[in-house]
Amino acid sequence: MSSKSSNESNSDLPKSPFWEEPDALALREGFWLPTCLLDSAASFRQNFQAREGDVVLASPIKTGTTWLMAIAHSLLHKPKSNDANNADALASNNPHSLVPTVEFELWSPTTTVNIFDPTSPRLLHTHLPFSLLPASLSASKIVYIARGPEDTLISMWHYFNAVAAPVPLEKAVECFCSGAHPFGPFDRHVAEYWLETRRRPEKVLFVKYEDMKREPGREVSRIAEFLGRPVAAEGEVEEILWRCSLERLKNLEVNAAGHAAYFRKGEVRDGKNYLTPEMGDRIHRSVGVKLEALGLFFSDRR
Repeated sequence: MSSKSSNESNSDLPKSPFWEEPDALALREGFWLPTCLLDSAASFRQNFQAREGDVVLASPIKTGTTWLMAIAHSLLHKPKSNDANNADALASNNPHSLVPTVEFELWSPTTTVNIFDPTSPRLLHTHLPFSLLPASLSASKIVYIARGPEDTLISMWHYFNAVAAPVPLEKAVECFCSGAHPFGPFDRHVAEYWLETRRRPEKVLFVKYEDMKREPGREVSRIAEFLGRPVAAEGEVEEILWRCSLERLKNLEVNAAGHAAYFRKGEVRDGKNYLTPEMGDRIHRSVGVKLEALGLFFSDRR
């Protein structure tokens, strides 16, 4: 993991528009980062000191982040029915408030989370690529979730159209295939974590969104084992899956206002309902084949 900081000032970095916003992205060490997050990403990389027990969740945007946050928090902070002070935190908190995304928290002028507080093990999240993480995280456990490129693009398109000025799908495909989107290129982001989990499987766990949907019980148990919190009690996996389900979370009052964009359909192969065959082929040629060359295949292809 590199700890090298860029010698370039933010103003010297190549810029790119995104959606309808000019210069929204800046290219740092091969990745397009939101310009507003450059300082916070650099601060995290340079100043964060990991400690034993820290867990970091990582993901490209729109690949199942919220679901993974809910599951990891539930595994590490299991509510006990006989303890009134240890109630289900998801019932009254959005998963993003329980598992802070470091680069957004450090950027926000209103944050109440101290990312650098080392007094206890931390459960954090980041969209940053592996090569831009703090060097001290080499000893921590990282759980990374990825999703097939077509479904990732469609989820991204719906999300940004909900929070910003809508753009045609053709323009979204262009952004995705060029790699000029937040924390892109997608294939390189995924490849870095994929290669690291093959080098150090005891420290980096790679989870596919499609596997989570197909065999959720098995994948939750796998995450639990990796985190050192094996699920032993009968029915505990089913309880966690219910607690963290999209159907439940999207209908909770705490997620109804201000967080609705995080909860859409969550389906596998949803891309086929929107992309033309030509669009799908372009995404596969630009992104998919690079991952397949590394032995990584997703099931969102037609």
